[in-house]
Amino acid sequence: MAKIILHHYDSSPFSEKVRVCLGIKRLEWLAVEQPVIMPKPALLPLTGGYRRIPVMQIGADVWLDSVAIVAELERRHPAPSLFPAGTGGLATALQYWTDREVFQAAVGVIFGGLGDKVDPAFIKDREALSGRPFDPQAMAGAVPYLSDQFRAHAALLSAQLADGRAFLEGAAPGLADATAYYNLWFVRAAFPPAAALFADLPHLGDWLDRVAALGHGTRSAATPDEALAIAAAHAPDPALLAASGEHPLLGQSVIASATDYGRDPVAGQLVGASAQLFSLARQDAQLGTIHVHLPRIGYALSPAG
Repeated sequence: MAKIILHHYDSSPFSEKVRVCLGIKRLEWLAVEQPVIMPKPALLPLTGGYRRIPVMQIGADVWLDSVAIVAELERRHPAPSLFPAGTGGLATALQYWTDREVFQAAVGVIFGGLGDKVDPAFIKDREALSGRPFDPQAMAGAVPYLSDQFRAHAALLSAQLADGRAFLEGAAPGLADATAYYNLWFVRAAFPPAAALFADLPHLGDWLDRVAALGHGTRSAATPDEALAIAAAHAPDPALLAASGEHPLLGQSVIASATDYGRDPVAGQLVGASAQLFSLARQDAQLGTIHVHLPRIGYALSPAG
């Protein structure tokens, strides 16, 4: 059976969400380090142009976006569950809070705080990724507001822990913890002075320590070339297709792209569609057939051409 391969980089906040889930499930996985900024020549052949991190690969099947990745980890390895209290729908929906509202506040606090210390190459790359200016100096002017917002978000987590529970859903950790944790981890790691925004909130420090102690499972290193060779040596698993339901574009050539940022289009044939997932079959000259799986929420699908 092909192994789990996570294409990531160590400072990636969304990758940290996935790594914590791998730790909760105590899984073995291969880590492929991808560049923080473009170019990413060993990633794009797998994704068809999608450049965001993380990306998960199993053989010739590829999952884009941390939302789709953690859903597949839960489907494939249901115990221990990422939903220990049976709140799969709510815990999944929680990601659309942390991945947007909380993450954007974290970005402003971090890069507004760093100011002119941010690498110009990183700024240029993130402007291409987002399609709008990425200006740490402008962010600096918004830091008081963004700091207030970030602390308010963190205070919600403190309130959830107020009854003495170990994790957000109770005694056992789950996706809710991984997705709430990573933005606080990001702030502490990327701009430590901003951790003062939540350091005094009750219960939060001990919870952060407990989540960190879950670890990342058993991680081994693999090279980008090794990952590409694995994809070339495998065929996509048809059992992994999104449960085919009625969709007007099913079987047709389509283009999929994110609706928030990093809108690089991925072209392929729509071969699966469920309530939460799309599956596209695409052809690569070196790798052969690749199936790309991506979330339905937050991604737009349109006919090719």
